[in-house]
Amino acid sequence: MEGYYWRIVDAERERVLVALCGVCRGPNGRWALVALAAHPGGLVRHALAEPAAGEPNRFGVAAGELLHGSLEHLSLQLDAANWIDVALRPRVPWPRKSFGALGPAHVVPGLTQYWHPLLLDAEVTGEACVGGRRVRLDGARAYAEKNWGPGFAGRWWWGQAAAFPEPELGVAFAGGHLPLLGASPAPSAVVVRLGRRVLSFWPPLARTRVRVGRGHWRLEAKSPRYRLEIEGQAGEAETHLLPVPELGAPRVEMRSQQALAGHVRLRLSRGRHTLIEAVSPLAGLELGQPRPGGPQP
Repeated sequence: MEGYYWRIVDAERERVLVALCGVCRGPNGRWALVALAAHPGGLVRHALAEPAAGEPNRFGVAAGELLHGSLEHLSLQLDAANWIDVALRPRVPWPRKSFGALGPAHVVPGLTQYWHPLLLDAEVTGEACVGGRRVRLDGARAYAEKNWGPGFAGRWWWGQAAAFPEPELGVAFAGGHLPLLGASPAPSAVVVRLGRRVLSFWPPLARTRVRVGRGHWRLEAKSPRYRLEIEGQAGEAETHLLPVPELGAPRVEMRSQQALAGHVRLRLSRGRHTLIEAVSPLAGLELGQPRPGGPQP
């Protein structure tokens, strides 16, 4: 499975749009799940598309006539009432070529999932239609990431926030329970954007403690130089139930609980000195659930 994810936040209008595309290899070729979610309003729409393929040498994907996307543009059309057509002007792409957000774990074979944010900040121009209502997105900001692997973690957590008072600050994190050598470790990776500078916290160089559940996400990461504390709250934000593809058969499972407009408090310290302490509204916070009894068509 190759998963492509875009998150568009218009902080001034308090609007969030999420587009995702999961490309899977089935017995009859490649197919994709395409989904759109929006805040406010709680809208979630999804559909299956064939054929589908990601671009081998860059972040890009096409899913039938439903979605064409890259780091520079996103065109999604589920139906006449639900679509996105925007151009993205990357401001902070991933800065390093050697390793991604997981560090050396990207070259470790056999992990259930790999995760990498490729676009940490971009300017948006264009428009969308949500539930039949057209909205302009000029001036919004975008984030994009990719995940891939032979399966999904039994339980996972994820978050992204960039609507801090400091416009040059952003954060993204991901982790999950991964069966490995008879054990079930729960590694997490965190990326912090400070202007064009990017700090990465990945195991084993950084030690991370995680507590998630009941609308609450808390991560503490310690590297040789920094200590990072993240506290996320869904609060009163509406929770969207998003689909994930069932690998192989063209079906989906509703396993992703995601608050599109939660709150994230971030504190970054070096020694005893607090470098940054800030709060972002309109934060994305996700908790993936174990697989239910059966897939949904």
